[in-house]
Amino acid sequence: MKFHFAPLVTLALTAITASAQQDYCGGANLTKFKYFGAGAEFGQGTIPGLKGTHYTWPDASTYPFFLQRGFNTFRIAFLMDRLTPVATGMTGPFATQYLADLKASVRAVTSLGGYAVIDPHNFARYPFDKTVITDLAAFKTWWTNVAREFKDDPNVIFDINNEPNGITAQAAADLQQAGIDGIRAAGAKQLILASGTSWTGAWTWISSGNADAQIKLRDPENNLAFQMHQYLDVDGSGTSDQCVSPTVGAERVREATQWCVRNNVKCLLGEIGAGSNDVCIAAVRSAFCEMQKAGGAWIGALWWAAGPWWGDYFQSIEPPNGPAVRRILPEALMPFV
Repeated sequence: MKFHFAPLVTLALTAITASAQQDYCGGANLTKFKYFGAGAEFGQGTIPGLKGTHYTWPDASTYPFFLQRGFNTFRIAFLMDRLTPVATGMTGPFATQYLADLKASVRAVTSLGGYAVIDPHNFARYPFDKTVITDLAAFKTWWTNVAREFKDDPNVIFDINNEPNGITAQAAADLQQAGIDGIRAAGAKQLILASGTSWTGAWTWISSGNADAQIKLRDPENNLAFQMHQYLDVDGSGTSDQCVSPTVGAERVREATQWCVRNNVKCLLGEIGAGSNDVCIAAVRSAFCEMQKAGGAWIGALWWAAGPWWGDYFQSIEPPNGPAVRRILPEALMPFV
């Protein structure tokens, strides 16, 4: 998914306070998110493609603006196919320059004290958008090789694979377990994010079978969080700027929240997005209130999205003129940092 930071024009952000957050949430006792931010920009077209033409990396000079305002987590998306070319397979050597660029992007975040989420954005497929990953041994090895490159940076978070879909809940869970095993085999101890099938939707976490399949995952370091995504339009796709209702956010995360609390596990909303209108802003707030009322079960949330390649995409908080900058940033996000 695409995110690219750039210098942002000054907004009236200081007017949003913790008391405003309490008002939005009915004065409830809230637990702040540990991780709050957004994702990183890349390209899914021509593979392997040319840097700057077919894909890009975040602009490191722009992180401080967001970090200074409480956004501390940045999801750096990339394609497995570019890091480990299909010609040599998942267990083959890394593309030297691509790995160097990935490592530089991660260091740009973590050197400033932020958290960098390493996100192979392949939808459980390799080659990208073609073949579902079924070779779990190779996937485990792939993750061992990747994690070995980042195991010494405590501010790195490992996102096993973005939005599995078109596979069973158990197949998605098996892929996650292979990723966990691979990461830990490298000696990495950092937080891991596991995702379920059906685009890892929060609103379908129970009905999709993810709840039953994912709870069986085992991490020897006990440093695992279940990643869910949630959009607030009628079909939950994030393709419309109209939200179902002012309370749809809370409604769509409620069952998943109860599951997180009941099972005493950590959860993270890896994507949320909506339009810049009164109904959607209220809906986003309702989701965050529902999550922060859960006593710390939800450890974080990331907005989708921004970046110069998004143009007039309605969810873009790309400064200075992203359609969501003027209202979403100060009204829906800043109250919850």
